[in-house]
Amino acid sequence: MSILREKILHVASDLFQTRGINSTGVDTIVAVAGTTKMTLYKYFHSKEGLILEVLQKGHQDFQAWLNGKMSSKKPTEKLQQLFDHIEEWITAPDFRGMAFLKASAEFPNEENAVHRLSAEQSRQFKQYLAGLATDAGVKDAEALALQLSLLIEGAVQAEQMKRGSGAIKYAKKAAKILIEMALKG
Repeated sequence: MSILREKILHVASDLFQTRGINSTGVDTIVAVAGTTKMTLYKYFHSKEGLILEVLQKGHQDFQAWLNGKMSSKKPTEKLQQLFDHIEEWITAPDFRGMAFLKASAEFPNEENAVHRLSAEQSRQFKQYLAGLATDAGVKDAEALALQLSLLIEGAVQAEQMKRGSGAIKYAKKAAKILIEMALKG
């Protein structure tokens, strides 16, 4: 990937997270990136194309980070320690939230490509959680995955609204109870 393309992606991601997707115009992106519209469109063809790539990269980066945290653990340990890692992520100074949540709010039409990708990333995250639950021997892994994703997404939203909200501490306590009950069967 070219350095300039990577810079445009980074700048767009930063601006979308801090200013909003719809509030950030292409003129702002190219000005901050120190490039031209022609160059941006050479790499991304449209603002929507750029948005989709920003979402893809953010999702891949988060999954890679989380997979790295979970790689050397037993299945039950992965499930039990999931919220320790989520807490680490949420309380990090560079925490930006789950881009698919923000994007789906800014593009509520279910037919829109950004909304469809956001919904797919949400589904993939729940599937990842269900996989952790299944590997740990949870009988109703899908139900636990939905419960855990609701706790995570709620804590993320609370933290985005007010840094240091403490919501993750309560989500973590609730998750511990749900996980313990699910492991008992």
